[in-house]
Amino acid sequence: MGTHVIKMPDIGEGIVEVELVAWRVQPGDQITEDQIVADVMTDKATVEIPSPVHGRVLALGGEAGQLMAVGSELVRIEVEGDSVAVASEPTAAPAARAPAPVAAVAKPVAPPPINRPPTDRAIASPSVRRRAWELGVDIQQVRSSGTGGRVMHEDLEAHAARHGSSAPAQPVAARPAPMAAREGEEAIRIVGLRRKIAQKMAESKRRIPHFTYVEEIDVTELELLRARLNAQHVGTRGKLTVLPLLVRAIVNALRDFPQINARLDDEQGVVTRYGAVHLGVAAQTPAGLMVPVLRHAETHDLWSCAAEIARLAEAARSGKATRDELTGSTITLTSLGALGGIMSTPVINHPEVAIVGVNRIVERPVMRQGAVIGRQMMNLSSSFDHRVVDGQHAAEFIQAIRGMLECPATLFLD
Repeated sequence: MGTHVIKMPDIGEGIVEVELVAWRVQPGDQITEDQIVADVMTDKATVEIPSPVHGRVLALGGEAGQLMAVGSELVRIEVEGDSVAVASEPTAAPAARAPAPVAAVAKPVAPPPINRPPTDRAIASPSVRRRAWELGVDIQQVRSSGTGGRVMHEDLEAHAARHGSSAPAQPVAARPAPMAAREGEEAIRIVGLRRKIAQKMAESKRRIPHFTYVEEIDVTELELLRARLNAQHVGTRGKLTVLPLLVRAIVNALRDFPQINARLDDEQGVVTRYGAVHLGVAAQTPAGLMVPVLRHAETHDLWSCAAEIARLAEAARSGKATRDELTGSTITLTSLGALGGIMSTPVINHPEVAIVGVNRIVERPVMRQGAVIGRQMMNLSSSFDHRVVDGQHAAEFIQAIRGMLECPATLFLD
C-alpha cells in the first residue's frame, strides 16, 4: 500500500505562495484520476487542482483561506480505506413549568332594582342616556330625583354604586401576532475572491484621497437613439444597453484629459498616462465583484463593445475569466443598473486614478422654457484620485461626457 502526495503547483509568474480557496474533497473520500481536489487563487485568477491518481484521501494540507507556499504538501492520498462518521448526542429540552393558580374574585351581591312599567319611559337627557349606556345600566330601572321624574347623573351613579354596572364590552383591536425572535449567529471566514476584494478596497481607501463628483444628465435623446438603433437592427446585431454609449463618451472625453486615463505608482512617485483605453467594467458575480477589462475600448464600435462587455461579464460570472482579462485596466466604469440609486461614491480601482459610476435612469420633472415636462434623467457619480486629478479637471471631464450624452450625435464626431 502506497502513498501519493500532491504538492502545491508552481502557477508561474514568479508566484511563491497562493491562497487555498476551497476543498473539493475531504479525508476519507474515494477519488478518481483527474478529479478536482481543490481550488487555489492568485490575484483574481482561480486555478483548479486535479488528482493524478485514484485512491482515498488521507489528509489535507491546509484550511480554506490559508496562504500556502508553492511546493508545500496539498493532499496526501492512499490507495484504499474506510471513513468513520461520528454522530452527536441530542440535548435535552428544559422541563415545562406548571402555570400558577389564578385567585378567584368575589362579586358583590346587589339589591334588586326598581320595576318601572315598560310604557312609562324614563325621562333623561341625551348625555345621561349615553352615560347609562357606558355604565351598562338599564335606565328604566333607575330611580329618578329630578324635576318631573327626570333621571339625573347622580341617580345613575347611585344606581351603579348600589347595583353595580355591566358596561358592554368594548371592541378591542386585534393585536398582531408577536414577531418570532431570531436566534443564532454564523461566522464566515473571508477567503478567496472575497478576501481579494477586501484587500483591494482597503488598499484603495487607505492610499487614495478620493474626490467624488456627481452630475445630473438628461439622457432622453440618448435613449431615443438607443431604442431606434435596437429597432433598426433587431435580429441582426446584439441589443444595445446604455453602457456602450457611455464607453464611447468616456473614450472621446479622455482625448482631452489624458491625466485621467492613468495609473499612479505612489511608491515610485510616477504617474503613467496611457494612449490606449483599457476600460475595466465592474461585474457582479456569485463570488463577488470582479473587474474584467475591455482592451482597447477606443477600437470598438457600439455593437462590438456591447458583445465584448457581455462576453467578459459572462466569463467573470462563470469563473472562466483569464488573468489577462482581469488585469491591466487604466480606468473603470461601474454600474448597478436598475439598482443604481440616486448617487454613489465608487471606490477607485487602485492603482488607477478615476472611476465613473452610473446611476439608474428615471423619468423626472424638468423645467424647459417655463414648462414642467418629463425627461429621462441619469446621474453620474465619479471618483478621482485628488493627488493626480484636480477638482476642476474632474468636473470638466464629466461635463464633456455630459455634453456628448445629451447631444448623442456628437458621440460620432472625430
